[in-house]
Amino acid sequence: MINQGMPLAMAQPGEVVTVIGVRAGRGLQRRLADMGLTPGVQIRVINSQMPGPVLIDLRGTRLALGRGIAQKIIVKEG
Repeated sequence: MINQGMPLAMAQPGEVVTVIGVRAGRGLQRRLADMGLTPGVQIRVINSQMPGPVLIDLRGTRLALGRGIAQKIIVKEG
C-alpha cells in the first residue's frame, strides 16, 4: 500500500483518517478532488457497513461514496 495506508472502505465507523492518495484514473481523481478529497485532508467515517455506501464527514459535509470508489481512496489513521 502507499505508505502503509489502507483503503477507505476498510476504516471503521467513528474513525478519523487522513487521505494519503487515490489509486484511480485522472477523471476519478479530478472528481474526488472537486469534492475536497485530496491528499492530506482529514475525514471521519460515519458508516462503512456492508453492503452499501461508505458514509463520511468531510469538513462538516456528509458524503456517500460507493464501495468501489472507497476502495481506491488510500488513507492512514489520524
